[in-house]
Amino acid sequence: MRKYNLSNISGVLFRKSVAAEQDNNGSNEKDSHVGKADENTERGNWSSKREYMLSMIGYAVGLGNVWRFPYLAYKHGGGAFLIPYTIMLAVAGLPMFFMESSFGQFCSQGPINVWKAVPILQGVGITMMLVSTFVAIYYNVIIAYSIYYLFASFQYPLPWSATDCNSTALNVTSETQTCQNASTAGQSPSEKYWDEVALQRTSSMNETGPVVWHLALCLLLAWILVGAALFKGIKSSGKVVYFTATFPYVVLFILLIRGVTLEGAKDGIEFYIGSKSNLTKLADSEVWKDAATQIFFSLSVAWGGLMTLSSYNKFYNNSYQDSIIVCITNCGTSVFAGFAIFSILGHMAHVYQKPVSEVADAGFGLAFIAYPDALSKLPISPLWSILFFFMLITLGLDSQFAGIEVITTCLQDAYPKLLKSKRGIITTTVCILLFLLGLPCVTGAGIYWVNLIDTFCAGWILLVAGLLEVLGLSILYGGNRFIKDIEMMIGSKSALFWLWWRACWFFITPVVLSIVLVWSLYTFTSPTYGSVAYPDWGLALGWCMTAFCLIWIPILAVWNVYKASGSPWQRIKAACSPTEDWGPYLECHRGERYSTGEAADPNVIPNKFTTRL
Repeated sequence: MRKYNLSNISGVLFRKSVAAEQDNNGSNEKDSHVGKADENTERGNWSSKREYMLSMIGYAVGLGNVWRFPYLAYKHGGGAFLIPYTIMLAVAGLPMFFMESSFGQFCSQGPINVWKAVPILQGVGITMMLVSTFVAIYYNVIIAYSIYYLFASFQYPLPWSATDCNSTALNVTSETQTCQNASTAGQSPSEKYWDEVALQRTSSMNETGPVVWHLALCLLLAWILVGAALFKGIKSSGKVVYFTATFPYVVLFILLIRGVTLEGAKDGIEFYIGSKSNLTKLADSEVWKDAATQIFFSLSVAWGGLMTLSSYNKFYNNSYQDSIIVCITNCGTSVFAGFAIFSILGHMAHVYQKPVSEVADAGFGLAFIAYPDALSKLPISPLWSILFFFMLITLGLDSQFAGIEVITTCLQDAYPKLLKSKRGIITTTVCILLFLLGLPCVTGAGIYWVNLIDTFCAGWILLVAGLLEVLGLSILYGGNRFIKDIEMMIGSKSALFWLWWRACWFFITPVVLSIVLVWSLYTFTSPTYGSVAYPDWGLALGWCMTAFCLIWIPILAVWNVYKASGSPWQRIKAACSPTEDWGPYLECHRGERYSTGEAADPNVIPNKFTTRL
């Protein structure tokens, strides 16, 4: 087997991939991810615009809208959190969503190869792929939790209800089934079921405990579902999203209607958006940091998924219109889901005679404590529980599809000759490896691992990657040049149209992200799970994960400067200039500006020093 050193890898990633892949035109191998009507016969395209839009909405509208956004709103003062959330959407989320989706569509490449536009930032693409990999590991664990609760819902009464907490859908020992029928020590039966039965949680991360086999089997099932849906790439996942992207809205609407009819629901909604919101929380830097990262988490900015999904669009697709629709739909869903969450929290507060702010511990268990508790009190409770957890599964799968697509697309873009017709094999291999890597997350200490990865891989890194991305495109590549690229796809627009986007890309977005990042780092405190603190080795491991994702940015920046020719300044200029094969993937779309592989803009210095890697 051929061994690849750093030079080989960089060369493969930045080779003339268009020409390399076109060499395969004579191959007799059938590519299941390419259809007869596709514009791009090498990489394939979406079968229809509907499949793309549903996939983008499904990617953006995920578990975070039901599980993470209400949790952050609960944690940061209820409705007060909507203020920084909306501001971050306007100045960071939407401008970067438009930038990323246009970036990937323009060159029809994944998050690594798109940086042919600015080779010195190639490491940002690798960081995005690594973040998607880490998140995919724990995200499927949360889907596994939902699958377990779905199975546990096929019994009456529900096992976490106050009348019966001593049975589960699976056979486990009586010691792990202990769940008192009354709320004790401030803990509801559903909380005890979550900790002692579902998770079989140990006292700390130092105590790993055995693998919780019912969760391991659910995790295996989750990966089987993901692998089956992605076996043929976007051609198969595009069909699945017709159901998985629309079904959650039906269930959310039903649960909201039922929630607002419960006694005490008004108090919960008041805490969410009314006078009981805690505006003093706005002085906390963590609120603004979480608002920015939630926008990134929810809109999936700086993860690489937007570039990946949009790279399969036809060249003249209107990326601007798509960005507006997806962003509004996503954020509207978050707010909509918050009403359903807080109406039930209000009911729980009424039942337990406590303030809304004290009815449940903030954390990963919100969707697995508050909702199960409320659903157990409804007539025909198993039916509502089945619907709710099936909704969580579909929400999670949509986002997981795009996360895995990032990995497979990066691999296929890097090795087009070798992997062009092996989509199924690649997907299967990736799913198996990530399943094995996720097994520590389904041990007795699994929830600590999930929380650790989420803290260190879904926060700081996104801010850094997003900041470098917007600076790289607006300054190094050139914001005006990028606008001309977009106009090649969506048509010419007036200067007034671009005024807001220029203001955001050149100034507002970089400044906001920089302030949030510096402020957050300055006020950083060690994470905890509830009242349980992490050991020093756990925190060190978390920082190592962060460093592992980010280290590729300086490494590959130095490497690309080193591989260029000329004086030191010429090398830097070459590494900051587009490669000769940068531009639209298909020759028919390159036009005069990219007919020679370089921009025809007279104000742009041609990249004479870029080596043919």
